[in-house]
Amino acid sequence: MADKQPGIVKKMTFGDEEFDVPFAKGNPGKTREELDEIKRRMREDPEAAGDGEMVATMGFCAKYDPHTYMTDIPGVMCERDVACVLRDGTTIYADIYRPANTTEKVPVICVFAPFGKNPSEGMDSWQLMGVPPKTVSPYAKFEAPDPGYWCHYGYAVANVDPRGVGNSEGDVYLWGSQDAQDGYDFIEWVTAQEWCNGRATMIGNSGVCMAHWRIAATRPPHLACLAAWEGQGDLYRESYFCGGIPNPDYETHIIQALAVNNYIEDTPAMVAKYPLMNAYYKDKIVDWNKIRIPTYVTAGWVHHHLRGAFEGFRRIRTPKKWMRAHRDFEWPDTYTPENMEDLRKFFDRYCKEIHNGWEMTPRVRLDVMDGYGYDYASRRAEDTFPLKRTEYKKLYLNAADGSASFENPADEAEVTYDPKTETTTFTYEFTEDTEITGFMKLHLNVECRGYDNMDLFPWVIKLDNDGNYVPIRVMGAPFRGAWGFLRCSHRDLDPKYASDFQPVHSHEKEERMQPGEIVPVDVEMYPHSRFWHKGEKIQVVIAGRFIKTEWFHDNDMNHKTDNGDGIHVIHTGGEHDSYLQIPVVPPKYQVGDYIWRGDCA
Repeated sequence: MADKQPGIVKKMTFGDEEFDVPFAKGNPGKTREELDEIKRRMREDPEAAGDGEMVATMGFCAKYDPHTYMTDIPGVMCERDVACVLRDGTTIYADIYRPANTTEKVPVICVFAPFGKNPSEGMDSWQLMGVPPKTVSPYAKFEAPDPGYWCHYGYAVANVDPRGVGNSEGDVYLWGSQDAQDGYDFIEWVTAQEWCNGRATMIGNSGVCMAHWRIAATRPPHLACLAAWEGQGDLYRESYFCGGIPNPDYETHIIQALAVNNYIEDTPAMVAKYPLMNAYYKDKIVDWNKIRIPTYVTAGWVHHHLRGAFEGFRRIRTPKKWMRAHRDFEWPDTYTPENMEDLRKFFDRYCKEIHNGWEMTPRVRLDVMDGYGYDYASRRAEDTFPLKRTEYKKLYLNAADGSASFENPADEAEVTYDPKTETTTFTYEFTEDTEITGFMKLHLNVECRGYDNMDLFPWVIKLDNDGNYVPIRVMGAPFRGAWGFLRCSHRDLDPKYASDFQPVHSHEKEERMQPGEIVPVDVEMYPHSRFWHKGEKIQVVIAGRFIKTEWFHDNDMNHKTDNGDGIHVIHTGGEHDSYLQIPVVPPKYQVGDYIWRGDCA
């Protein structure tokens, strides 16, 4: 990131490796007046204002003012700027909301992330995208639980400014072991307060969930359960380097927007300096095996947190885990009344020991998407993910005519495209109704003419019977379908985590391509769940760049490609069996012409 003031460098050890980690001078927390000026500039020239909207959400820092007051919500009090001293002597601050006029000890919902503990005070109106105005009270932290709801049901909510954020002391460390250790300390401190029943939990989306995953892995003794709703778990593979392709802009925009009076870990600078997986990045991967508490996970099929959500659900070591995979965006999903009531039942069971039948909740509930704003199935109950009855089938690609079929073409063929301006496609028409739910894998035999590397950006989309594109619509915007990324020089698979249906790459070495060399590569595709009706078409679209649409996250997807002046070549047929492996889900029950696939919307 570009610093207005000089940064500093800290020597930090991760595993057995020592790194010089740069820290940029932070952007100090802004006053209400400064934010009003940003919004004025945005109205006059939205492009020149840049990240003004994000700054208006995260960059506000209220004046330090410790006191206790009654909020505008009947029966809800707030202790403002409560100090918590961490194990190294650093003091951080929290706003703690809790039910007033009661002597009953209550559990506490902890919210630990760098987005500012009272952002609504810096805005004229507090509104999240996709959520109607006034749905969420002004006391909710960004992407976090609303005290206006939870205090009403006998919970405290602690909105924390972590180390270095707002008025909290120290420098900001992003989503690593220091952040996790601090979260541990806060949970153990807050559950010892006289008003607490000794149990804590956590809930939040996106960056909030990312922090919570890591805190849970430290196993705070008084953390009773976890609601991990939409959060990445592997920053290298899911954010900093998508398939090995650098994508630093998203993180840059976030850290420039935070209220930081001292210094903040300059992760984009580390991305530029260290392109391969190392101990620094491994420190930002959740140690899933250490999470043993009851956990309620959600995954949005259209969200860049999708991979991390499913990795967490699959790898955490607890028999008490539940997944709800939905087609909505994170914010409207979180504040939908049905979902809040569902979450309250989970929290009541493990934070209050109310035997309310939560254990009868299906372990997996899936929305199976269809087209536009419609789902084929809604919250269909399943036992596991991937589904046990999955049948993996290979759709072989044919470069001769852009088709695909379940038989590998006998004749070899090739198709070329310019990665800067062109794409190539392969299409198959389903002869029967077909559900695809789970992990797809794209296996390609590739060559780059005129360069020694190539970046792949594949999408799997749906076409109707007439060949028209059928998007998924979420929050009014079209979303394409399943996606993946791969830098071909990062094609080496990780023997510890790679499987036949999920080719996880090691990213520990670089293998450049030689002139005339045809290289087999496997591309990990993000999980997906969608229904194709008889006559509809599945299409694999392959590009050498991220092609933007109107979708919410696309403006921050500015991958630094390494295609040179090369021409991409895909070889198919014969010994060069390129294919899309799809997870076909058969009906749960079939007799004669009768088919039952589960509860369908």
